[in-house]
Amino acid sequence: QVQLVESGGGLVQTGGSLRLSCAASRRTFDFKPYVMGWFRQAPDKEREFVAAISNSGPTTNYGDSVKGRCTISRDNAKDTIYLQMNNLKPEDTAVYYCAAARIDTPSPLAPLYAYWGQGTQVTVSR
Repeated sequence: QVQLVESGGGLVQTGGSLRLSCAASRRTFDFKPYVMGWFRQAPDKEREFVAAISNSGPTTNYGDSVKGRCTISRDNAKDTIYLQMNNLKPEDTAVYYCAAARIDTPSPLAPLYAYWGQGTQVTVSR
């Protein structure tokens, strides 16, 4: 079983920045062949695609609501992906989940991701 652990969430003011991290267990997860992604879910809302990144290239894909304000990256040597979020807005408040999919192309479709972290809370205040 692949284990993913998010960190870096917290409380920030509008316009602030956060960098989320997601670490994968090394002995149970071959990081390289997986597409890694970030999703978020606000209270009473559906889970929303944020960003994803392939293992080579790398190729990236961003959700419309965050495009231009976030950057996804990965460090295969550390089995870790990151989400740098800038110019945060109250609408970004949500639990952020990292996920892994055994696919080649970054996808916004949550059902393709078989492995999920526990989530990290991001709260953006006025």
